[in-house]
Amino acid sequence: MGSFKGHALPGTLFLAVGCWHLWCAVLRYASDPKSFRVRSWNPVNWWGGRVRHLELYVITVGAFVDLCIEFLYSTHLKIFVDGGVLNPSHMNDFEHAGMLLMFFVFGVVALVHENTRYLQLPEGTLCLIAATAFTSEYLLFAFHSTTHKGLEGHYHLLLVLLIAVCVASCVAGALVPTSFPVDLSNGMSITLQGLWFYQTAFVLYGPMMPEGCRLKENSISCLSTDHDVRGQLFANFQLFSLVFVVVAATIASYCYAASRYGHPDLKRLTSVDEDDGGFDVQ
Repeated sequence: MGSFKGHALPGTLFLAVGCWHLWCAVLRYASDPKSFRVRSWNPVNWWGGRVRHLELYVITVGAFVDLCIEFLYSTHLKIFVDGGVLNPSHMNDFEHAGMLLMFFVFGVVALVHENTRYLQLPEGTLCLIAATAFTSEYLLFAFHSTTHKGLEGHYHLLLVLLIAVCVASCVAGALVPTSFPVDLSNGMSITLQGLWFYQTAFVLYGPMMPEGCRLKENSISCLSTDHDVRGQLFANFQLFSLVFVVVAATIASYCYAASRYGHPDLKRLTSVDEDDGGFDVQ
């Protein structure tokens, strides 16, 4: 089933990384649009570059901590039963741990790539590794051993859609490495995924449970089909609201970055695009 903390922790990680990725994409494009390149991660150049790889450490350490929680703490170390068979009562935890392992692998590979000469990879390869991590997450929630039905299933379905956008944007980043919209959509989708984890936590395990539905014996039940449908429609509205907020924040960020750090080529490129899109009236 899950818990509030079980959704809030990954939600915090996705939200932090997504917001940082979103801002960096906007800033890099506004600062120098002609040399813009898609990045699978973004360096933190504060304090003289001493925390340059902060994003990668957040991903790696965060994924590892969450992995340990799922694989060791949640299972109470009862991993195997009946002579070496995986404990069937904790398959949900094992699946989560497998997904988190992929994000941990991405972080480790990127750190080794950045700090040593033994694993030199093009940026497109790192994008594909990130896409693989999101694909494992997609497969987890799409084919979960825990059966999600009704209201809970609808929230997970919407989460799967957001993860699919993350996968697509990462793959597109490897195929179209100079596309600003691709990098921007990647940051927006990761941010939305983090927000949706939080939204799910507050609705299914917090104070925002729809009227007529309740959490009982580790499952969500509604009094009637009407209450269930009303809850799902409410979930759709919540997702729309979050998309609106993220789009508005993205536009505001771009306006700020363009006004504060805008490169002269930015205005020139905008003028060229407007001229190309115009119509000649004879």
